[in-house]
Amino acid sequence: MTLFPNKILLTIAVILILFSAAYAQTVSLPEQNDRWAIQRDGSIMWTIDNRLPHADHIEMSGEKVSLWVAYKIDNDRSCYLTRAVVFPGFRMLPDDTRSHIAYTFDDNALPRMYVDGELLRPDASKSGINVQTKAISQHGVMRIEETAGQPASVKIEHSLFPSVDKPLAIESFKLTNVSTKPVTVSIEHLKRETTTDTGSSKQSPHTVIIRSLNDGRHTLQPGQSCTFSVAYSATDHPETPVSVSPDAEEKARRSRLDEISAPLQLQTPDSILNTMFSFAKIRATESIFKTKGGYMHSPGGLSYYAAIWANDQAEYINPYFAFSGDRIGNLSAMNAYRMFARYMNKNYKPLPSSIVAEGDTVWQGAGDRGDQAMIAYGASRYALTYGNVDSAKVLWPLISWCLEYSHRHINAQGVVESKSDELEGRFPSGKANLSTNCLYYDALISAAWLGKQLNLPKAQTDQYIRQAAMLKTNIEKYFGADIAGFHTYKYYETNDVLRAWICMPLAMGIYDRSQATVDALFSPKLWTADGLATEAGKDTFWDRSTLYALRGILQAGETDRAIAFLHYYSRRRLLGEHVPYAVEAYPEGNQRHLSAESGLYCRVFIEGLFGIRPTGFNSFNCTPRLPKGWKEMALNNIHAFGKNFDLKITRRNEGQVDVLVKQNGKIKTYKALTGKPVRVVL
Repeated sequence: MTLFPNKILLTIAVILILFSAAYAQTVSLPEQNDRWAIQRDGSIMWTIDNRLPHADHIEMSGEKVSLWVAYKIDNDRSCYLTRAVVFPGFRMLPDDTRSHIAYTFDDNALPRMYVDGELLRPDASKSGINVQTKAISQHGVMRIEETAGQPASVKIEHSLFPSVDKPLAIESFKLTNVSTKPVTVSIEHLKRETTTDTGSSKQSPHTVIIRSLNDGRHTLQPGQSCTFSVAYSATDHPETPVSVSPDAEEKARRSRLDEISAPLQLQTPDSILNTMFSFAKIRATESIFKTKGGYMHSPGGLSYYAAIWANDQAEYINPYFAFSGDRIGNLSAMNAYRMFARYMNKNYKPLPSSIVAEGDTVWQGAGDRGDQAMIAYGASRYALTYGNVDSAKVLWPLISWCLEYSHRHINAQGVVESKSDELEGRFPSGKANLSTNCLYYDALISAAWLGKQLNLPKAQTDQYIRQAAMLKTNIEKYFGADIAGFHTYKYYETNDVLRAWICMPLAMGIYDRSQATVDALFSPKLWTADGLATEAGKDTFWDRSTLYALRGILQAGETDRAIAFLHYYSRRRLLGEHVPYAVEAYPEGNQRHLSAESGLYCRVFIEGLFGIRPTGFNSFNCTPRLPKGWKEMALNNIHAFGKNFDLKITRRNEGQVDVLVKQNGKIKTYKALTGKPVRVVL
């Protein structure tokens, strides 16, 4: 007698064969040859070796400036820099996304330096002293170590960083005599002004000034040093001299970096993950610009400043700020939602995708990208996590309006239609896409929890729950599909090629097709050396989809597979050829270090590894995913749900962990089963 009919046994066998075949397609991660190394002080350093030439670029930002540095080390270890300095609050006409002023300075724009009368860094037409690069380090300040002469007579400590609160960037040089006899160092005086065209300038002409500080002649005894700097600044009042203190500016920069680093600290057995998380916090938080419209977090990348987007800010970064403990980050988050709320209307015309030029105008070039779902998702999660009832009351009209807008765009098949998605037509998205619908689904659930916290009518919150349940069913019917041998999702109705955004159901808590979806994401069809390909068979990749995928795969319980890929990705971004942050995309933008992607990186840990899902102003569900081989992990000094607390996960035995919450010196322990949430009340 058989326990199962033959048809059932055959079906099980087929499923097992398909599962085994799909799992076997998991891509093998390539070997990595690190260029950079983590230092004890938390920085990363590249000690110049023979793998030359090498070129890279990095962006650093303050409230009124952004400094983009491209650097190249040639075969002879000479270093060449290009500095692009962006001033987001100085605008040109007509108003648009890129109407800020920006100027580029190469090495020839700097004052010339001499040692004992010989020119440093001569070009081919001049004689002089060559400068050899020894090391470069990054940690919110870019530092370059160099020596001049053979044998070396002068050591040069070269640093670049933005001002915290001024339209100013600083480049400093500390020259130390490392020889056994006196050395004379001389630096030319430089001051050059460029003023924009009056007719094209907004409000008034803008003047950009490059000038040297502490220049002149210095005689250095053995072991003695001198420091001079180059300041890049913008002003509308060039007739009024402004005093600049490079030491004070660097001290302020270090203080701001410490302020960003102190809250929300990740502790795991993996130093690469810990360090990358720390770096991501810097890039995620520094790119906030003080504009006439208030604090505005903006992506950067030489293109996007003093402006907000429904995806980058409302969806990606603002829910992170609710955990971050950063005062300016939270001010920028609330300001972004308030700006979008100004465009609500009784006719339910779509909100702008982007509000630009310090809030003076908008960009709607791609039509409705599902922006309302993005905003409702981000704002409802932000309000719950931030844990402030007054802030939530401010946000509720925007959230409910966006939910109603999406509801009004549900088609006959029960899914939300939009003109495009956040890729704005770069890849097809059909009339209804998976990303918009998953965001709307999660927004409905978060809004129901938020409505209960605000004591809204039960009928209203119950309606959101019913709508979410119906939408989940319709997502399965409309988007569920077998593609390339995987029982996963199509991205839009006629899509028949695997797309990276099939990860969105996992990130939003829909696990009906989780196993095959994970297999598809980690298959050679989608996973590349740089993460997920946007579409199978294409070279294009966007880090945002890779980061959503890693978070969703962790939430789906594929912890050890996810950690292996997360470690690989983090190592490549932190210690590889293009460092030290998550990037936007390639080939578009040449892997710019856009800021919101770093917020998504942090959320991989907060919401994926630690499984924090906000449910109230002082409560959350925690579904921790402790990888094999790890005894414990922690997120310390979390500022969320109106409280400050530490969250630690320790392994109790196979399949069980302890969730320890430390608040006000007291520890509360929750016992959890692997994959099962525990409700934490603070």
